[in-house]
Amino acid sequence: MKKMNGISGRTAKSLLGVVALMVLLVAASSRGQEKISKRGIVTPLASANLVFDGEPACLKVARENGDPDKGASTFLLEAPSGCVVPAHYHTAEEQLMVVRGDVLTGMDGMAEATLGPGGFAMMPSKAMHWFTCKSKNTCLMFVTFDRTYDIVWAKQAK
Repeated sequence: MKKMNGISGRTAKSLLGVVALMVLLVAASSRGQEKISKRGIVTPLASANLVFDGEPACLKVARENGDPDKGASTFLLEAPSGCVVPAHYHTAEEQLMVVRGDVLTGMDGMAEATLGPGGFAMMPSKAMHWFTCKSKNTCLMFVTFDRTYDIVWAKQAK
């Protein structure tokens, strides 16, 4: 083959292939990580952007890390006394950690339990679960999802 500036056509094609492969690998390794901080995140509670975000109407949420549309994510939840999050499930595994208040939580196949500060629950993928803030004051919790977020509400009995 004809040499181009000291590099054969075969070598040039091989190098081009390696470069293309490297670009694809870098793109694939960063996929779903667009919103996950590589430098770390520090959010004082007073700075958390808690907003009402759909169902149930009583629950405020603040995204702390990740992109729930693309991968793993972490949220801060604030629920006033009596707030009920009815039975539902997610495709992702969910982990719940109580920061403040008493949270009655249940999951299919397990007895309900009241979790206080420091309490923890893990709901596997597609496990039906629910919770209620039982405190006189507001409940505060963190939840994490290990992959893209979705929610499927249980059908209400008629």
